[in-house]
Amino acid sequence: MHFVNAKGILTKNSGFTGMNIYRGCSHGCIYCDSRSKCYQFTHPFEDIEVKQNAPELLEAALRSKRKKCMIGTGSMSDPYMHCEENLRLTRRCFEIILQYGFGAAVITKSDRILQDLDLLDEINKRAKCVVQITLTTYDDELCKIIEPNVCNTKRRIQVLKKMQERGIPTVVWLCPILPYINDTMDNLTAILNECADAGVKGIINFGMGLTLREGDREYYYAALDKHFPGLKEKYIKKYGNSYNLVSPNAKELTEAFYEICQKNKIICKPEECFQYINELPEKYEQMRLFDL
Repeated sequence: MHFVNAKGILTKNSGFTGMNIYRGCSHGCIYCDSRSKCYQFTHPFEDIEVKQNAPELLEAALRSKRKKCMIGTGSMSDPYMHCEENLRLTRRCFEIILQYGFGAAVITKSDRILQDLDLLDEINKRAKCVVQITLTTYDDELCKIIEPNVCNTKRRIQVLKKMQERGIPTVVWLCPILPYINDTMDNLTAILNECADAGVKGIINFGMGLTLREGDREYYYAALDKHFPGLKEKYIKKYGNSYNLVSPNAKELTEAFYEICQKNKIICKPEECFQYINELPEKYEQMRLFDL
């Protein structure tokens, strides 16, 4: 790790307000888009940049913000990496979000989020909290290969069910789908059935495939050479240097995805999921008006 004092913490993109407390990641996922050179990292990806003044910046920003909104985190760097175990910057930021009456939307692959379950529960009671979990493969042995330094899918499903018990809404990121690796009907249906059982509100899927850019392509191909000998050559022959690598099974998988989601009344269009995540109900303002 290395520590920095950031100049700002909140960013706004397409109406979404977000923050990244850390830069880089220690999960080691072989497909991670955040490794791409377009994000202009000036340090090794595993050397986590810690924005040590994030809580102070967040408090100053929320104190002066007139309209309450959802505050998202986890889009570029998991807020529950190993370093959060001791630093607890994510928790401190959530405490500030609770203090000022904002909502929270968090994306993670880690069961460390359960350490803050009490806090997320309180945010959800006073405003709104949406917990988003990434699921890629139901096979725990495969999970150890493609997402080596984070808890497995079965444990993440337990996290979803813990949130369900507290009434905290959840959204699953079903991506990426790696051609010739996890793009099977058995894998897809196993994950979707668990999502239905856990009562997830929505599932985000951008298509049955993955994207590769300069930076993460090289890392991904090195992982293929190590764990799936010969598969890199198959990729190069089929996809070349394409940005979007669509699974050969995409049509069948997509049809099954929509069918199972609709059967279980799970939101399955990305724009509808994002709309739900970003909406903050004005229930407390309405209550005050009623009291008058």
